Amino acid sequence: MRIGYLGPKGTFTKAAVDALFTSEVTQSYRTIPECMDAVKHGQITYGVLPLENTLEGTVNLTIDYLIQNKTLKIVSEVIVPIRQHLMVHTHNKNSWHDVETIYSHPHALAQCHRFLHNGMKGVKAETFPSTGAAAEYVSKHPERVIGAIANDTAATEYRLEIVQRNIHDFENNHTKFVVLHKQDTTLESKQLTEKGQKTTLMIALPTDHAGALHQVLAAFAWRKINLSKIESRPMKTGLGNYYFLIDIEQQMDDILIPNTIAELEALGCSIEILGSYPSYLVED
Repeated sequence: MRIGYLGPKGTFTKAAVDALFTSEVTQSYRTIPECMDAVKHGQITYGVLPLENTLEGTVNLTIDYLIQNKTLKIVSEVIVPIRQHLMVHTHNKNSWHDVETIYSHPHALAQCHRFLHNGMKGVKAETFPSTGAAAEYVSKHPERVIGAIANDTAATEYRLEIVQRNIHDFENNHTKFVVLHKQDTTLESKQLTEKGQKTTLMIALPTDHAGALHQVLAAFAWRKINLSKIESRPMKTGLGNYYFLIDIEQQMDDILIPNTIAELEALGCSIEILGSYPSYLVED
């Protein structure tokens, strides 16, 4: 069994992989579509990709590509706490106050705005494709007094020294990662804490008429089905045409959810079940 993920090594996605899987062979991919295509074509068994962050919201490329493909299913979800640290090459651990440039992913830099603005005034901040790539770059340039913002996994992977821990602006920052598979067989974990079960639907309304979305939500409401999220995404067929993504806080059953889907289809909606799966939390 091979596990693919959005790489390189040392990213938060790799941390999600390490939390959910144990001794499986892993393969990193440069982009989200590359990883999804690898699952689709059987080059890897599962793909692990970011779906949503507390601060930055939905990772649109993941959800859009999932909807367009219609060949992969969400079989598990892993929620990882985001802890950002400043790290330097071990040769420069005593001179880190003289850091000239700090590298990281744009989201990580944004998440550490106060630290960079107040504690590192005058230091340049430059973007990298990922936090792991930034850490790798610092590890390869010991002759320069530079730093990276990344996680513990990156520091270990690239043998860097963490000189300032937990420099992020917000404590309650998490990223949700989904595990994708060609089949809808649930992937369960024995080592992680289960938060609950979820079912994700993609719904396209029949026509743009008054009350259409209200009718959809009413079908869930009168059955007392709890929804944790509703979000619209463009169908890419013209302005004003949208899919609606709905997260249901329960596993697919034999009665309630199927009957809800039947009612929505009777209204003219098209429904795609993106997955019914367990949700796991990585403890701090």
